[in-house]
Amino acid sequence: MAHEVAEWIAGDPDPRDRAALRSLPTDGPELAARFAAPLAFGTAGLRGPLRAGPAGMNTAVVLRATAGLASYLRRRGESRARVVVGCDARHGSAVFARAAAEVLAAAGFDVVAFPEPLPTPVTAFAVRALDAAAGVQITASHNPAGDNGYKVYLRGGAQLVPPADRAIEEAIAAAGPAAGIARTPLPGNTDRGSAEPDRRCAALVESYLQRASRVLGGAGAAGPLRIALTPVHGVGGAPAVEALRRAGFADVHVVDEQFAPDPDFPTAPRPNPEEPGVTDRLLALARRVDADVAIALDPDADRCALGVPDRDGWRMLRGDETGPLLGEHILRTPGPGAESTAPSTTAPEPLVATTVVSSTLLGRIAAAHGTRYRTTLTGFKWLVRAADDVPGARLVYAYEEAIGMCVDPEAVADKDGISAAVALCRMAARLRAGGRSIPGELDRLAREFGVHAGRQFSVRPDTADDAVRLMRRLRRNAPFRLGGVAVDCEDLARRDDALRTDALVLASPDDASGPAVRLVIRPSGTEPTVKAYAEVAFLPAAEPGALDMEALAARRADADVLLRGVADDARRLLTP
Repeated sequence: MAHEVAEWIAGDPDPRDRAALRSLPTDGPELAARFAAPLAFGTAGLRGPLRAGPAGMNTAVVLRATAGLASYLRRRGESRARVVVGCDARHGSAVFARAAAEVLAAAGFDVVAFPEPLPTPVTAFAVRALDAAAGVQITASHNPAGDNGYKVYLRGGAQLVPPADRAIEEAIAAAGPAAGIARTPLPGNTDRGSAEPDRRCAALVESYLQRASRVLGGAGAAGPLRIALTPVHGVGGAPAVEALRRAGFADVHVVDEQFAPDPDFPTAPRPNPEEPGVTDRLLALARRVDADVAIALDPDADRCALGVPDRDGWRMLRGDETGPLLGEHILRTPGPGAESTAPSTTAPEPLVATTVVSSTLLGRIAAAHGTRYRTTLTGFKWLVRAADDVPGARLVYAYEEAIGMCVDPEAVADKDGISAAVALCRMAARLRAGGRSIPGELDRLAREFGVHAGRQFSVRPDTADDAVRLMRRLRRNAPFRLGGVAVDCEDLARRDDALRTDALVLASPDDASGPAVRLVIRPSGTEPTVKAYAEVAFLPAAEPGALDMEALAARRADADVLLRGVADDARRLLTP
């Protein structure tokens, strides 16, 4: 390894990173970790800790990744094509974005580089709007402050999928030392903040805000609505407030301590709205101002969480509550812009999609509406392609359990927290105008399609090899029962279709009587973690709507008890 380390240091253009590597003991675990393996494209691009070496996010890694991307595009006949570069406000993001833009410019591409940090969905929108060959967004989404990442979109605005990701990784491996990669400074000077502004960037942001503000019915709110909002120290605050204002929602109250971008995330060390404590300030604000809904974005604003006042006080909905709820609303109302999701003899049929680890509820809703439905692998790079092999179908909505929603696939072929916030507020306003509420709609869905309860948890093995051994052990010793319910085991690694992946699905048979139980176990694609997704469903045995409130509460209590049993069994399975 000594030769590899010396060669990397000699080719690293950042003097601080060179010094950091030289300061580490040559036989120590830290140096070994930094050279264990280069970052690879996972569920959402390259992602890793901010540190020197090939196993971290740093300038040398970004330069080589961009050189690899440029080589890949040239081989595809995309020389001199347009490429978009954006970034969030994390530590290192602006420096990495400038480095990427300069490599692409030196390679002869027409680079559209946003001059300020912006939400990830703006970059995805720009790639599609400009018909660009590719886009790069520097972001680690909702990871802790010590991480960053490199996300790639190809023409059409969707994320990388195989074999493109592996081909780019091969080109990265052949890129040579980072210090030898050509760079052409952006117009102005090498300081990104002082670069000459690209007028295309302002026009793109304006177009994005206009489109986001018109999802689910065009301009104008469906009625008055008071909104509490937090961007969790990320870049989505001002764009979200502006999109909501244009949509007719001017009564927006923000969490002041979390509104300005801050790469240290001082009030949320793990800045994911799903993490305990992250939305405490938001819910307190919602109570204080008597809001109708609460909206939390993650730091790069591609995810959106919804909070509502329920019978027992304010709470944040799970992604598997918000996702099906919004999907059902979309199937009942006009889609993006003024288009309808209703099938016709001339237009493609609408299709909705979610992932194999998400709730089964959306599939039941789609069936009731006579709408096409697909289940995909985890990640929006798969979700937005759900209609690709379904003749005559058009994706109109997709969601994943991790609070990601795509409500306007024709504009943003990725999850988009800002357009989702507008859509959720429109839904809430329409319900309120009709004398209904979001908790009431959740009750209606439970009566019509059954009570669904879910939970997600994970374990962090000591090493990647430990995770591999854990999955191997589970394949050899899959249980026959979960929570006392008989289950079958399907190994998705044995499939020969689009759902082939490293995951196990333990589920009660479709024809089984009693409650349905399902547990999906898979290694994470972005971190050294094995994740488990549990769901139980008490499907309606009588006519829809037959359960009164007392019976519905009892059914939910039964579901919670069974879910705890399933989760306890699952944790025992994942214990080394």
